[in-house]
Amino acid sequence: MNAATGPAAPPAAPALPAPPQSRPYGRPALAAAAVLLGSFLVGFDTRLFSIGLPDLRGAFGLSFDQGAWLSTIATAPQIFIAPAVAWLAATFGVGRVLFWPSLAYAVVSAIIPEVRNWETLAFLHGLRGFMLGIFIPATIMIIFRNLPLKWWVPALAVYAFRLAFSQSAGVAIVGFYETHLSWEWVYWQDVFLAPLIGILVRLGSPVEKVDIGLLQRADWGGMALLGSSWALIYVALDQGNRLDWLQSGLILSLLVAGVAMHVLFFVNETLVRTPWASHRVIAKRNVLLGFLIILCFNLASMSNSLLVPNFLSNVVGLRPEEIGGPIVVGVALPLLVIMPVAVIMIRLFDVRLSLLIGFLAFAIAGHMGTYITHEWAGWTFLPMLLIQSVGQGFTFLAAVVYLLANSDPKQATAVGAYVQVLRLGGAETGVSIMMTFLRHREQLHSYLLGLHVSSASQKVTDALHGFTAPFTDAGASAQQASARGVASLAALVAREANVLSYIDGFQLCYWGALAGLIVVALLGRAPRGPLSPRYY
Repeated sequence: MNAATGPAAPPAAPALPAPPQSRPYGRPALAAAAVLLGSFLVGFDTRLFSIGLPDLRGAFGLSFDQGAWLSTIATAPQIFIAPAVAWLAATFGVGRVLFWPSLAYAVVSAIIPEVRNWETLAFLHGLRGFMLGIFIPATIMIIFRNLPLKWWVPALAVYAFRLAFSQSAGVAIVGFYETHLSWEWVYWQDVFLAPLIGILVRLGSPVEKVDIGLLQRADWGGMALLGSSWALIYVALDQGNRLDWLQSGLILSLLVAGVAMHVLFFVNETLVRTPWASHRVIAKRNVLLGFLIILCFNLASMSNSLLVPNFLSNVVGLRPEEIGGPIVVGVALPLLVIMPVAVIMIRLFDVRLSLLIGFLAFAIAGHMGTYITHEWAGWTFLPMLLIQSVGQGFTFLAAVVYLLANSDPKQATAVGAYVQVLRLGGAETGVSIMMTFLRHREQLHSYLLGLHVSSASQKVTDALHGFTAPFTDAGASAQQASARGVASLAALVAREANVLSYIDGFQLCYWGALAGLIVVALLGRAPRGPLSPRYY
């Protein structure tokens, strides 16, 4: 990406330096280990919390509304801080940005299981989310500042791998904790893992001086406006489905405030002398299409990250420990083979080929999902999960590599801000759209099925008799047996309406994958650079 020109152009941020050859042997390995741990900690913590939330509500004694808000409070601070982390790392050094938050994160994670006061619990989860938002952006900076060029793509593969692996293995881990240990381990695991990140970063990164020039030119207003605007929009998106969107004054106020602050952010970046994240740094066709690729990925990948586990939980009625096995075998374990293959593909061939393979896999898996029935159990999904693992392994890594290959390293901090907004905001937008879509489709199918459940129908009468007979035989009165028979028939209709809504959800993922294929066809070749394939 060419730097902006003209009198209002922002000064270029310092380029990400290649690692010095004099660095002691072993340090790049420690930095890579920090990348691995940081990436996995974020992925697993986010996934474990969302999967284990029903049990956490019971453990903390929370109502359904309090549990829903606790989930929002735990994530919104991530979106607030994440866009600014790349700038903070460039200014203060990666070691300073990661070390102390990792220790604080461990302390907060140790305290939370002992808390029962709602206000304190919400505050600690917000603080924990704030520090969690630092890890992923900072570990990406480690890749480019500390690792040799030949390790960039494999390190990015670790970053991409943790997304798919944590979504899949997280279900099994929650089930293991609840069955063999206790729910507290959702938090206690970080007491051991988080300090390791800080120690590895301290040992694997050189001591960096504070960049006084960047600090003096800091665009604090721009950073505050971008983070705050997307945090408000996230809260509206996360709570919108539960509170019926624009029918809620709170949701409407959050959306208006978030959009207004986002507009003010762009105004600020136009007016200030040294803008932090000017829109000019992403005003390039390939970069914008790369962002669109990630949005398509967010939608297409919900076929396995959201629809399969939710179907098995809501329709089939399985617990996390029962769901985890098929998902681990179908997605998590195959990724151990697929990710190295994806790295080789990207090193040898144009990255667009990997995107093509990934979206084709998602399209096939989405189409397979339109044939589900209420009889499908966990292992029935195995063929679909195996195909989804190909989509997960190829698509996201290729999208990240393509975006970075088309970005100007001199504007790394600005590009990093938009990438983090897209990573968190785009994913939440996709989830909100899917959850609202499923709710409305379930209501529609319930209504349409109900039109055919008439008391004048002989089939309905026979079905009611079949549902009522067991209760009558068990000694229930005629009135009680009739009421239970009607409730059983209603539950059957609700189950089938749910199944039909999930079929529509898989169809939506299928169209998301097709949209991704169309965008791939529009992508131009990335400029030659460190991430270019061998056969350019």
